[in-house]
Amino acid sequence: MNWNLFLTELVAGITHGSVYALIALGYSMVYGILKLLNFAHGDVYMVGSFVGFGIISLFGGSENLSVNSWVLLLVMLLCAMLAGGLLGVMIERFAYRRLRTAPRIAPLITALGVAFFLENSAQLLLGAQYQSYNSYGWHGGSLWAEGFTLPSGVHVGMPQIIAVVGAVVLMLGLTGFVQRTQLGKAMRATSFDREAAAMMGIDVDKVIVATFFIGSALAGAAGVFNGLVYQQVWPYMGFQAGLYAFIAAVVGGIGNLPGAVIGGLVIGLAQSFSIGYISSTFSDAIVFAILIAVMILRPSGVLGRAAVQKV
Repeated sequence: MNWNLFLTELVAGITHGSVYALIALGYSMVYGILKLLNFAHGDVYMVGSFVGFGIISLFGGSENLSVNSWVLLLVMLLCAMLAGGLLGVMIERFAYRRLRTAPRIAPLITALGVAFFLENSAQLLLGAQYQSYNSYGWHGGSLWAEGFTLPSGVHVGMPQIIAVVGAVVLMLGLTGFVQRTQLGKAMRATSFDREAAAMMGIDVDKVIVATFFIGSALAGAAGVFNGLVYQQVWPYMGFQAGLYAFIAAVVGGIGNLPGAVIGGLVIGLAQSFSIGYISSTFSDAIVFAILIAVMILRPSGVLGRAAVQKV
C-alpha cells in the first residue's frame, strides 16, 4: 500500500471536509428551524472568500503586506464572518420572511433566484477572472513554509492546519453556544416546534435572524479557509461548494449539527480518495452515489431522525 498517497489524500480529505462541514452547518441550522433549503448559502461562502481577498488587497496585496500574517488572518476572519452574517440576515429579511407560510416550492425558487443574483452581482462588480490569495508569497512565504512533516514524508502546510483547527474551534463554539446559552436553547425549542415556542414567549423572529447570522458567518469563515488552502476565488465558486455541503448535510442528517460535521468529513474524504485512487472524472459520481445510498438505506441521514407526522 502506498502510504504516502494515502496520507496525502487523508489530509486533503479532512481539509475539504472541514470546509464543507462549516457550510453544511448553516444549511442544517436554517432547515432545522424553517424547513427551508437555503440554496443561496453557498454564495454567502463565496462572498466571505472575496471579503478575505479584499482585506489582503487593503493591506498592500499578498506580496507586499503591511501587517503581520497572523494579524491579517484574524482581520480576514472577523470581516468575512461579519459580512457573511449580515448578508445572511439581509437575505432572510428581504427574500424569505414573507414566504414563511407559503408553499415550500416558493422559498425554494426564491433561494435559487437569490443565488443567481449574488453570483452575477459578484461577476459584475468584481469581474469573472480568478483571484488568488497567494499565501505562498505572504512575507516571503513564511506562513506556508511552517507546518509539520509526517513520518512518511507528507508535509502538512500551515494553511491546512489553520483551516482544520479553525473549523474545529468554530464547530465546538457553535455546539457550546447552542447547548448552553439562552438563545441557543431558544433555537432548539424553535426547531422542535416553532408555534409552541412562540406560545411560550420565545421571540421566533429574533431566533430566526440569529440563526441566519450565525450560519452565514460560518460560511464566511469557510470562504477564507478555502482561499488560504486552495488560493483561487471567483464569483461562481459557491455553487459547487454549496452543492457538496448540501449533500454533506443530507448525508449526516439535515437539521442535525453533529450530522453536518460527519457528513462534511464523509464527503470530503470520499472526494479526495476518489481523485487519488480512481480519477477526478468520477469523483462527482462517487459523491452522488454515496448520497443515493444513504437516501435508500437511511433516508433521514446518518444521525437524523425520522420526521414525526403530526395529526
